[in-house]
Amino acid sequence: MKRILFVLSLLMIALNTTFCSKQVQKEGNPLLEEAQTPYGVPAFDRIEAKHYEPAFEYAMSLHNEEVAAILANKEEPTFDNTILELDRSGMLLANISDVFGMMCAAMNNEDMQEIQEKVMPLLTAHYDAISMNEELFKRIKVVYDKRNSTDLNAEQIRLVEKMYTNAVRQGALLNEEQKERLQKINEELSLLTVKFDNNLLAETNDFKLELKAKEVTELPKAVRDAAKDSKDENRFIFTLHKPSLIPFLTYSKNRELREEIYKAYLNRCSNDNDHDNKAIINDIMRLRIEKANLLGYKSYADYVTSEQMAGSPKAVYALLEDIFTSANEKAKEELAEMEKMFKRDYTDSDAKFESWDWWYYAEKVRKQKYSLNEEMTSPYFALDNVRQGAFNLANRLYGLTFRPVVVPQYHNEASAYEVLDNDGSHLGVLYFDFHPRASKSQGAWCGYFRRPSYDRNGKRIAPVASIVCNFTRPSGSTPALLSIDEVTTLFHEFGHALHFLFSDVTYNGLLDVEGDFVELPSQIMENWALEPELLKTYAVHYRNNTVIGDNLIDKIRRSAQFNQGFMTTELLAAALADLDIHSLTKYKEFDVESFEYNALYEKRGMIHEIEPRYHLPYFAHIFAGGYSSGYYFYTWAEVLDKDAFAAFAETGDIFHRRTAQAFRKLLASGGKRDGMSLYREFRGAEPSREPLLKARGLWVEPEPTEEDENLNNAETN
Repeated sequence: MKRILFVLSLLMIALNTTFCSKQVQKEGNPLLEEAQTPYGVPAFDRIEAKHYEPAFEYAMSLHNEEVAAILANKEEPTFDNTILELDRSGMLLANISDVFGMMCAAMNNEDMQEIQEKVMPLLTAHYDAISMNEELFKRIKVVYDKRNSTDLNAEQIRLVEKMYTNAVRQGALLNEEQKERLQKINEELSLLTVKFDNNLLAETNDFKLELKAKEVTELPKAVRDAAKDSKDENRFIFTLHKPSLIPFLTYSKNRELREEIYKAYLNRCSNDNDHDNKAIINDIMRLRIEKANLLGYKSYADYVTSEQMAGSPKAVYALLEDIFTSANEKAKEELAEMEKMFKRDYTDSDAKFESWDWWYYAEKVRKQKYSLNEEMTSPYFALDNVRQGAFNLANRLYGLTFRPVVVPQYHNEASAYEVLDNDGSHLGVLYFDFHPRASKSQGAWCGYFRRPSYDRNGKRIAPVASIVCNFTRPSGSTPALLSIDEVTTLFHEFGHALHFLFSDVTYNGLLDVEGDFVELPSQIMENWALEPELLKTYAVHYRNNTVIGDNLIDKIRRSAQFNQGFMTTELLAAALADLDIHSLTKYKEFDVESFEYNALYEKRGMIHEIEPRYHLPYFAHIFAGGYSSGYYFYTWAEVLDKDAFAAFAETGDIFHRRTAQAFRKLLASGGKRDGMSLYREFRGAEPSREPLLKARGLWVEPEPTEEDENLNNAETN
């Protein structure tokens, strides 16, 4: 008895010590305290880098306790005591991870990078330990095996099946030695992806093209103003960030400078220096192939696509190769047109059109064929007006209202809006962060600081989402003016935000959709961006407040298919290189640049004047993001988005409210059912490729069959 009391005493001391330690961790840490901010947004005015590590430690410990409580339950495993409790566990950790991930992309620095390199392997090990826990998997399997013989509804059965499948995909059926190896692989991969991304950020920021005033006289004033050095008005700085790079490639007459800056962009992380990613790519691929094989898949591409709408690499190749061939042929026609202009500028027989010439001569062709250039359109696309255009569209389709709110901000350039539903109720909060800076990753994205969910009492927890871009800054009295491509980018990311805001899923495990579905909500918004009726609500000249005219709208619409051969080819080239490298079934050290060249130029005959949208050494989507074996997602989803927009057009009203409500229902469903089933329910049919091919100018009318001709003859007679 004394021994039992002694053991109990020790246990109480240990528990109290743990409790006190947790209290110390929790006190004064804004990531762990119950939100006292408006709408429960993160306390950005108080969060510092030093808070993340102890917050992760506390949240992982709490998550372990939640899982331990499930395992300690001696009752027979049921949906409520196992699946539901596991689904509810780890929410604090998930929310901290969301904030940290967004900040690493938008506000990175040496402190954050150091925390990343330390924390990411720990997080990976933490989740692996749970997903590979044999006793926990046994409980999941008991419920899984009985799922169809109990009173579970369809949504609950879906959650059980997803939880079981995810556990298997994460190694639950492996033996102990295999689990140990998989855990090691995952830890190494988590660290390698962080290093890849940090190398890319450093390499992008390292390059600057500094020019004097006399060297930029031919550039449009807006481009010069954006590049002007604030400390020296006679110095202009161009960087590898797209809002700086693309205008320079488009307007600079100096071919040597175009070559210099474009090659610097193309060669990032492939310069055999401290930021080179080629060895990292080899390590990542070695580990991914081993992981796929360990889990019973031929390749990593097989592993990834098996849970997507596509189902297999074969289905993806069938889509990409067909469109790529047509796009490459279209690009050859575009090149031939530009080469005529090039030969007039460079009469030397040795002069050859190169990839750094494409933007410059494409702009010349656009001006010649359509009497249109960016200088004519950008004054109508002041950033604030374009954002208002997206708000107008959401109101027109769904009855949403956006009102600015004062909340803590992580950067003084960010802004926030409360989103009100059509009945005036709170739907969520949406942040915007628009301009490039050294601490921000390239590109544009939308993520959340707090994911949509329901608490234990069935109360909805509204999401806090954020749209992050790299648009040109305002200059002096001139607001930030967007290109047409940037306009569609804003609408695209806004579509992701609506997807988060509309989410209405009871179980956290059913929040996510398939990867090749995830771009549907974003890409469909691009279809409305340049529609005349919507344009006239937001495209207003920033100087004189005149609404965009029908003549300019007509030019924009007529040029919609301009340069689509190039744009489609460079996009699909990146998707094919991604799929090719992840379709490797065995690892052998390879030369990254040669692999890509052979895959695109030798094997598929891509024209040399086009570079893939991303070369492998800086392809962050697939080596530091969630798109490994999945860059095809954009094209697969484009089939859906063009087909879905056709559903609106077929009503005769592209703002058709009833169709919009049906589409919102689709978005709100998350992963309650598989994406294709949800899409068929919305559309009432299988998606067609025809709208996509027509939108990109790649559609070829099929040859009439003998049956068609007989029918036509009969009708004529």
